[in-house]
Formats: sequence, C-alpha cells, structure tokens
Amino acid sequence: MVELPPVEVRQRIVTGNRLCSAGPEVPVRDIAGAEGGAPVPLRLYGEADGRTTLVYAHGGGWVTGGLDYADELCRFLASAAGVQVLSVGYRLAPEHPFPTPLEDLAAAWRWASERYAAPLAIGGDSAGGNLAAALALRLRGSKRPPTFQVLLYPVLGLPGDTASYVSNADAFPIGATDMHWFFDHYVAATERAGAGADLAPLAATDLRGMPATHLVVAGHDPLHDEGVAYAERLRESGAQVTLRDHPDLSHGFLRFTGASAAARLARDAIVEDVRRLAQSRPYASGQLNP
Repeated sequence: MVELPPVEVRQRIVTGNRLCSAGPEVPVRDIAGAEGGAPVPLRLYGEADGRTTLVYAHGGGWVTGGLDYADELCRFLASAAGVQVLSVGYRLAPEHPFPTPLEDLAAAWRWASERYAAPLAIGGDSAGGNLAAALALRLRGSKRPPTFQVLLYPVLGLPGDTASYVSNADAFPIGATDMHWFFDHYVAATERAGAGADLAPLAATDLRGMPATHLVVAGHDPLHDEGVAYAERLRESGAQVTLRDHPDLSHGFLRFTGASAAARLARDAIVEDVRRLAQSRPYASGQLNP
C-alpha cells in the first residue's frame, strides 16, 4: 500500500468492501451537502423516534474510506443497538489534511444537534475513532456533549510511541510503516507536536468530564497499547470505561466479517455494548442513570 498513490489505495479499499458481510435491512437515507444544510455527505440509518443518535466517523487512515466503509456496522447498530446512526462522509487527506476531517465531523455534530433533541453520542473506528475522541474532548462543557463515545481500535497517539508499534510492526493488514504513511498524508511531521489533542487525544493533559466510553482494541495492531493507555487514563479521570481486548484479532477486523467468524462475534459484542450504553443513558460526568 505504501508504494501506491492515495487514489489507488482508495480503489483497493473499495474493493475490500466485499470482505464485509451484508448488514440487515434498515431505513437508510443519504443526505447530500445541499439537503437540509448538511455540511458534508451524511447517511442516516434507522429512525430517530426519540432514540440516541450515534454520530459515526468511518476508518481508513484519514486518506481512504467513505460512507460505504462502515455500512455493515452502521446497519447492525441501527437494527439491534436501538440507536439512529448518522455516518459522516468527511473530506479526506492529502487533498484535505488535518484538521479538515475533524472540522467536518464537528460540523456534522452541530447539524445533528440542531435536529435531534434526544441524546447524541459519538463513535468511530481507526482514524474515525481518532476523530471521535478528539471531538469528544472539544465538546466537554458544551451545550451538547456526547452522552457516550465508542472508539474501535482508534488512533490516539503519534506513530511509534508504544511497544505495540514494535511488536506489531509487520502486522496485517496495518503495520507500523502503514501508519507512518497515513500520518504523513494527514499532517506534516513538523506540525504534529503543535496539534495537541486534536491530533493525538493521548496528548490531552486533563481528561476530566469525559463521557462514558467503550473502547475496543485488537492484539495484532500497532495501536493496541495506546488504546489500553487511553482507557486507563479515562478511568483514572473519573469516566466510566469498558475495554474489550481481542488478542487474536487484527486492526480493522470489522472489514473481514464476511470471512471471519471471530470478527463477526466481535462485531456482535460491539453492537450489544452500544445497546447497553444507549439504554443506560450515560452523561458527560461519567455517571450512569439507572
């Protein structure tokens, strides 16, 4: 992958959609940028009906992916987790580098805040988990903070900072070289230190007031250790945290549900954990109402 230009990598990612199993039939509506004032392409799964709306950012290293990338998971969440899902088609690097994808997700959050009185939550996988975590940090103390966040094998630190970057340097499908490639296309190395928690949520010095968090990590993943570290820091700061560690799975396992029974079981666990969070109605203080 790292020897290809982004346009060819994007084509390969689209081809890889066939390794995902099809999600259940649910009401789906694509919202173009001009429709309803949507800031970027959006896709709604399910109906609001007073339910929590989960604003979701797909993975793909900030360089690849789109609204079809996480289509399967979004369908399962809308069908079985009892939430409406708003999937966000944020603009991609290198054409739209940091912080544009984060600003697009923030704009989608404002769009949802203006339309839904029921609770809003935030989530994402991989680079989308990075965007979700960064936005949750921004939203502390706002009028509409997320009631919970769901971070699936997220990018939380700068590349190469943990032991799992060494032990999983050659992991499939994403290793250390691939992560450096993604970062190099997203933000120049000279700008990373000054980007702070908007780029690396682990750089936040204060995590107090964060919402209830469900964090998922995989054993064969350079990002494993930073996910565990973030869960520990959130817990120490008073947030309610659940951490699921899948030692036998790889980064991006949600992209292999059509081929892997273990990936399907992990997906089902994510759906159940989101259902639990949505029903318990967590709040930004990290406390749960019965």
